[in-house]
Amino acid sequence: MQEPNQSFVTEFILLGFSLGPRATPLLFSAFLVIYLLIILGNSLITLLIFLDSRLHTPMYFFIGILSMLDLGYTTTTVPQMLAHLTSEKKTISFVRCVAQMYIFLVLGVTESWLFAIMSVDRFVAICHPLRYKVIMSPGLCGVMVTFCVLWGVTSALIYTIFAMRLPYCGPNKINHFFCEVPAVLKLACADTSINDWVDFILGFSVILIPLSLILVVYVNIFIAILKIRSAQGRLKAFSTCASHITVVTMFCVPAMIMYMKPGSKASPEQDKKLALFYNIVSALLNPIIYSLRNKDVKTAFFKVTSWGRAPE
Repeated sequence: MQEPNQSFVTEFILLGFSLGPRATPLLFSAFLVIYLLIILGNSLITLLIFLDSRLHTPMYFFIGILSMLDLGYTTTTVPQMLAHLTSEKKTISFVRCVAQMYIFLVLGVTESWLFAIMSVDRFVAICHPLRYKVIMSPGLCGVMVTFCVLWGVTSALIYTIFAMRLPYCGPNKINHFFCEVPAVLKLACADTSINDWVDFILGFSVILIPLSLILVVYVNIFIAILKIRSAQGRLKAFSTCASHITVVTMFCVPAMIMYMKPGSKASPEQDKKLALFYNIVSALLNPIIYSLRNKDVKTAFFKVTSWGRAPE
């Protein structure tokens, strides 16, 4: 039972990155440029998919959702990180910390399951090309995305409730650049072993199950690709899969390391690097890997902007 005069923190201090005065402006400039590129790339993809009717297909519908998730994902954390890099005051209120944690988790879990749905889309496109548009109907695509969102909302709520039900009575310094569950739990003045189990169990539902589904789907896809007689056809089918596999690896593997290891084994500096990778780097590279090198997207870009003819 808590003491009657027990005080609880009302705000946290985000320590961010341990840098010297000379390195801070360079880091600020780098993250600002990266953030602007994330906004530009993902906004451009979303806009092109919306404006060009030729991109109104299930694959590009899911890519558009992915781009919007990446925009929200990075906007939840990066602007605050940039503000703290230029200010002596690095505090965040308890309520804002909870809100940031919850929104970040909702978007992250939704994105994790979206990758699994996108692998199913590729399976249908490659293994059942003639029935692709019939099977992947707009109604089914909408149901799939709704499932991802609901799973994200529910899982994030459980994560957040179990993390913030603990007492936080000081210290209030979070060794991270935003309020992420593993970093916040280290400040709890109570046993967090139950939280470790909750994180591990939920990790199965939000990371391992989607990854397992992706693995099973791609085994079947590769078997189907090997049966394609045309070398060009095999190469085209494999290239679309390679893009998806690269994006999934960049996002899910660091997230799995972060959320499924015990809190006692967590390293603050390693956690910050992992968070940078699946929060910022993946959002920066997704438009390049998945869309901007795609001929259909390039054609849509030239059509929408009227900048001459699209490349052949």
